[in-house]
Amino acid sequence: MDPKQAVEAVWRIEAGRVIAGLARLVGDVGQAEELAQDALVAALEQWPAEGVPRNPGAWLMTTAKRRAIDQIRRRERFERNLPDLVHPAEADTADFDAVLEEEPIEDDLLRLIFTACHPVLSPEARVALTLRMLGGLSTVEIARAFLVPDATVGQRISRAKKSLADAHVPFELPVGADRAARLASVLEVIYLIFNEGYSATAGDDWMRPALCEEAMRLGRVLAGLMPAEAEVHGLVALLEIQASRSAARTGPSGEPIVLLEQDRGRWDRLLIRRGLDALAKAEALGGGTYTLQAAIAACHARARTAAETDWSRIALLYRELSAVAPSPIVELNRAVAVSMADGPAAGLAVLDPLADEPTLRNYHLLPSVRADFLLRLGRPAEARAEFERAASMTRNERERSLLLSRAAAC
Repeated sequence: MDPKQAVEAVWRIEAGRVIAGLARLVGDVGQAEELAQDALVAALEQWPAEGVPRNPGAWLMTTAKRRAIDQIRRRERFERNLPDLVHPAEADTADFDAVLEEEPIEDDLLRLIFTACHPVLSPEARVALTLRMLGGLSTVEIARAFLVPDATVGQRISRAKKSLADAHVPFELPVGADRAARLASVLEVIYLIFNEGYSATAGDDWMRPALCEEAMRLGRVLAGLMPAEAEVHGLVALLEIQASRSAARTGPSGEPIVLLEQDRGRWDRLLIRRGLDALAKAEALGGGTYTLQAAIAACHARARTAAETDWSRIALLYRELSAVAPSPIVELNRAVAVSMADGPAAGLAVLDPLADEPTLRNYHLLPSVRADFLLRLGRPAEARAEFERAASMTRNERERSLLLSRAAAC
């Protein structure tokens, strides 16, 4: 492998671990990220000439630690911490494996996840900071993924680090009620990353698989770090099962293929199996909203054909979900399930009360779903108008084309 490619690959894997280890050392996430970036630059300079080291992750950690120690030594107020730090001279000769093993990296990584997803930050800032620090993505890559200017992402990350510093957010694991609240924020960030990859809100592509993969990786890391948390497994189950359909969700030219028309032979059975295993763990631990959503996804995954889908159970699960986490989106999905179980007229009865819901006023799926119900009821003129209205609302070109073609077919 080309040394530059090796550096990039190692950075993707090790960025979170390196930043986490440094954050505990220096007590500041922003400074830790800058030190890690310095180590990355050093790798880009040295590895092409000297070759990739035997343990590249430990090399990055040790190089960054040296820089951290140099900074600390230049500050008199940190001199009391020096006896507890690795001496640079010792680090020169220390075995790289031992350097990594001497710190509780898993605990540090968990602290970093909770810090990057702190509620003091806006959702957009949490997403950007998480992808930067835990995913190792560059500002340019994050901007490209979300179709926003590079400067916008750079500002979000800079402001996020400043906000954490100004709020004196400690680099520690929350406990009690605070831990539960913060975990909800962590799960939300991972879910937001996945959803943007699964159904892109704007642009020419309906999906951005790299974001789905990154969200699943983060979910798996979190499940390994917090194996007793039901909702962590519930989220992992949901992501794995949803991602299993990826290959079947687009046609040869990238056009969207709706769920009931997908070739289920193209669904990834390994991801489905992993998702069902995670769902079993979540349900055994009690579960919650993500577990209920995963159970709904599992109903689709277990059906060998669209006709075998247990829509009555899905409708019941959406009713349960609506009871614990009321949401217009949940009701919209319940309307679809009810229409499949009891007919489009029953679905319309659930859907129409949502017409005055402010949060759905510009949501293209509301008229899209209504159009489908009307078409099935034999009212094509009304359905066409709703499909056209939905097309005018979406910012995704692939989705707009699909909606306009369905309108024309009416």
